[in-house]
Amino acid sequence: MLLNQATFLTTVNDIGALPRHGGREVAFAGRSNAGKSSAINALANRTRLAFVSKTPGRTQHINYFALGENRYLVDLPGYGYAQVPEAIKRHWEKLLETYLATRAELAGLILIMDARRPLTTLDRRMLEWFLPTGKPVHCLLTKSDKLTRQQAQATLRRVREELARLPGACTAQLFSSAKRHGMEEAEAVLAAWLGVAEAP
Repeated sequence: MLLNQATFLTTVNDIGALPRHGGREVAFAGRSNAGKSSAINALANRTRLAFVSKTPGRTQHINYFALGENRYLVDLPGYGYAQVPEAIKRHWEKLLETYLATRAELAGLILIMDARRPLTTLDRRMLEWFLPTGKPVHCLLTKSDKLTRQQAQATLRRVREELARLPGACTAQLFSSAKRHGMEEAEAVLAAWLGVAEAP
């Protein structure tokens, strides 16, 4: 598995401090408490590679993990947590927006959305920031095990229909960190973006 070799590299709170590596990186973004850290840990087959908190909004910096051969996983701050002070929230938004719009090494964005509440206003804003770059977005509809099979498939169909109306390459899949559902599909996307394998 591609992320098995992930090791923590650095944490960044200022756009000027981003690593200068010239390789490829894939970023994970998502609304606070949507299951982003759990998804990263599941894909890396670790329990605490990314910090999972019962308090949403704990990821307050851009965290870099090295995957070897000049490839990187980037864990972005969770967005949309109301109890974060306004000044910090504005800093996060500026950091995210600048990173997503300008980072040349960024190969694609994994957007984490709770399958029970996908495509919130803030998720749509994230897509608006990123899609003009022309780079792909792959949405993981996490916690899909909390829906019935029929509900999950209906949600996936609705999300894909909405993404298809957006400009740019947007795909989506069901995912469950707890049940480890959707792992192979997500890994195939990551491998293609990081140049490990041909796109499926």
